[in-house]
Amino acid sequence: MRPQLINQARRYLADTDDAEDVVQDALLRLWQMREQLTPPLVRMAVVVTRNLAIDHLRRRRPRASLDGAVAEEVPTTDERTERILAIVDMLPPLQQTILRLRHMEGMEMADIAELTGSNEVAVRKALSRARQAVREKYLFMRKEKGV
Repeated sequence: MRPQLINQARRYLADTDDAEDVVQDALLRLWQMREQLTPPLVRMAVVVTRNLAIDHLRRRRPRASLDGAVAEEVPTTDERTERILAIVDMLPPLQQTILRLRHMEGMEMADIAELTGSNEVAVRKALSRARQAVREKYLFMRKEKGV
C-alpha cells in the first residue's frame, strides 16, 4: 500500500522526498485513528494522503511581502479559507476526516460511514460537531481581531 500512497502524493507534490514525508504523516494519522477504522483501509489512506499533500502545497505557497501595504479590514475569500482550514487541522482526526470527505470530496454520508466503519447517524453527529467547532473557533478568532 505504501508505494500506492507515495504515487498518490507525488501526483500533487512532484518531489519524492516531500511525497514520502506526506505518506509518513498519513500513516501516522491512520495509526492514531486505528480504533475507529475498519478494513479495508486503502480508500481512507488514499484520501488522507491526498488531503495532506494538498495541505503541504498550501503551506509551501509563497507569500507576498506586506511592507508598506495597507491592511484590509475584511479578509479575502482566500484568507477566510486558510483560516477555516487551519481550524479544521485542529479538530480531532476523525472529525477532520469526516468534514473533508463530506465538504471537500463531496462524499455521501453512507459512503463516509462505510469508509470509516461507522453508521450514518454517528457520521452525521460527528460532522455536526465538527462544523460547530469550526464555526465557534472562527467567530472567536474574528472577535479577537475585531473584524
